[in-house]
Amino acid sequence: MRPLACLALALSLIGKSNALVAADIPPAGTPSHHIELFNGKDFNGWTFCLQSNAAPTAIWSVTNGVMHCTGRPYGYVRTEQAWRDYKLTVEWRFVRVGPKADNTGVFVHVQPPDQVWPKCIEAQGQNHRQGDLILMGGVTCEGHDTPQTRHVKMQGAMNEQPVGEWNTYEIICAADTLKVSVNGRLLNEAAACSVTSGAIALQSEGGEYEVRKICLDPLSP
Repeated sequence: MRPLACLALALSLIGKSNALVAADIPPAGTPSHHIELFNGKDFNGWTFCLQSNAAPTAIWSVTNGVMHCTGRPYGYVRTEQAWRDYKLTVEWRFVRVGPKADNTGVFVHVQPPDQVWPKCIEAQGQNHRQGDLILMGGVTCEGHDTPQTRHVKMQGAMNEQPVGEWNTYEIICAADTLKVSVNGRLLNEAAACSVTSGAIALQSEGGEYEVRKICLDPLSP
């Protein structure tokens, strides 16, 4: 594998980039009000980690208030800020499907250093598997503390919309617990997670998709 390109962006995809190190991630914040992480115009507040020295503009773009990801090369775009104790909402859809073109994911609790497969918890974005959790980089949770048990399968049947229609992913991170809902149905839970804060990221992993909303809300009292 060629060296990774981990590029920071100040106001938009067009701008000065620099390699990221752990010190660039500030201490985790806790939202006290509704926060729109994506402003609908550019990638202000986000930074990139991509395979093969790829330029962010080759994978990520914003048009008419919608974020677009081609799905290749692999990598992710993540928040510059780390977060803890929140409700995350992501509204997104696949543009098309095909062989190896139906996969993505939402990363929470992303730990430094930036790498294509970071230490984090992935809310699976694969077609028909939305609601699964993948524990990456040695992360553990209750009942899933070995490499062989890092896949936490959804509880019950999938609840995805047909390809091309919008889905709503809701992820509640409270202390060391995590709950995942897809289109209003709770599909997975994890307890005693070994990571409890970190950056939030959207993955590029083969599937071409769009995002129209990604936001945080405080946890309910």
